[in-house]
Amino acid sequence: MELGLALAQYGRFASLESVRRVAREAEELGFASLWVGDRLLTPLHPRDRYPGGGGTIPAEHMVFLDPFAVLSVAAAATRRVRLGTSTLNACWYPPMLLARSLTTIDALSGGRMIAGFGLGWSSDEYAAVGVPWKSRGERLDATLDLLHAAWTDDPVSYADERWQVPPSRVFPKPPGGMPIYLAGFASSALERVGRRADGWLGAALPIPVLTGMWAAIRRAAEDAGRDPEALRMVLRANPIVTDAPAPEAHVPGMGTVAQISDYLAAAAEAGADEVLLDLQLTARDDDHLLDLARAFRAAFS
Repeated sequence: MELGLALAQYGRFASLESVRRVAREAEELGFASLWVGDRLLTPLHPRDRYPGGGGTIPAEHMVFLDPFAVLSVAAAATRRVRLGTSTLNACWYPPMLLARSLTTIDALSGGRMIAGFGLGWSSDEYAAVGVPWKSRGERLDATLDLLHAAWTDDPVSYADERWQVPPSRVFPKPPGGMPIYLAGFASSALERVGRRADGWLGAALPIPVLTGMWAAIRRAAEDAGRDPEALRMVLRANPIVTDAPAPEAHVPGMGTVAQISDYLAAAAEAGADEVLLDLQLTARDDDHLLDLARAFRAAFS
């Protein structure tokens, strides 16, 4: 199983110095990938419940850097490590602009980009960017259709009730297209992963839940005439790392490096190809974050 790390991006880590240092040293430590998230605002009175952390938006999310800018800095600071989004809220962006931004980062990084998309959870954020909350799954499918055209067709053309692209030259293109991973846990989201994605952006769920969802994705791939063995699972973990062992019921959300590593090893047995560790909610500063990253790397070396 490969290890990835969330880039410095939010809270106390939202600085140029942190982005550069974490990117550079994570690559030196042997992490396989670096990832960014996508957060626009923190409503004072949210309409929707945050899906983690007991339903409360982390205070650290009040300061959140733009994912494209952070990836660009990381691309310049590294040479080998893959660069991914976990996740971009794809429906916020006009697809042709989204295609251009991601292709630019891919080109400037030497072809290291992974496009990870989700639907998001906040209707407040959708309202802030003027995108309808209703029918967002349908909008995501149309976005994926247009991204595929922009990245593979020549000339590119597309037309529906949302976007009209006349036959056009659109370059550069990611060689062979760009890997697309999709997030989500609802049955429709799992079916979409199996039907049209290269991988699933999952989360650190109880192992039986994880295996059940992965089985549903694989069945959807088979139903679509695709090879389920070609799909990859990237598992996100946002642990609070403790010095003393936590109650088992709190793992992997909380626990020692050893406890969390044991869970991740079990997740690998359940099919996870890669783990994305986000340590920004538990680390005190850059030094602490990198010390924790080093400890997790040692646990899997």
